[in-house]
Amino acid sequence: MDAFESVVAALLERKGYWTRTSVKVDLTKEEKRQIGRPSSPRWEIDVVAYKGSTNSLMAVECKSYLNSPGVRFSAFNGSSESESNRYKLFNDEILRRVVFNRLRMQLVESGFCPEPPKITLCLVAGNIYQDAKPIHDHFQKNGWELWDVDWLQTELDILSRSGYDNTVVAIVSKLITRNRNKDMKA
Repeated sequence: MDAFESVVAALLERKGYWTRTSVKVDLTKEEKRQIGRPSSPRWEIDVVAYKGSTNSLMAVECKSYLNSPGVRFSAFNGSSESESNRYKLFNDEILRRVVFNRLRMQLVESGFCPEPPKITLCLVAGNIYQDAKPIHDHFQKNGWELWDVDWLQTELDILSRSGYDNTVVAIVSKLITRNRNKDMKA
């Protein structure tokens, strides 16, 4: 399991979601042909989060990019083919439809959720190159969620101020915000 994915999963669990990381979507041969990838291995989604109260699924792509310039708008607006290839579910409508349909069927058949769950595509980005507004606008227009560094910092700060939780994410959040939280109380 990727460390960034486990942080995201822990934050979503605190918001009432059941989570699974590195979820494999078992596409059929016909579905692989539909997406133009007949020899494709199983599709993988970084985090799948389910909330029973709303019967909703979040299919979450996690990109930390902590030591890089970050996610660029050109990855979504069609101006950079190489960058758009990193975000196939966001940029290929047929792929997204086929993968989400199979994911929905797979989760319902395994008893993970009742039929038909609503699926929302999400991107969690630890770093965004320059201005995040164009990406936020593009995601909103498409009905997707973008959780950027501000979201991550807010959620980790909330976690750091909560009661004792013996998870790595909770302990680290408390340690790195310890002095900041003391200053806020003073």
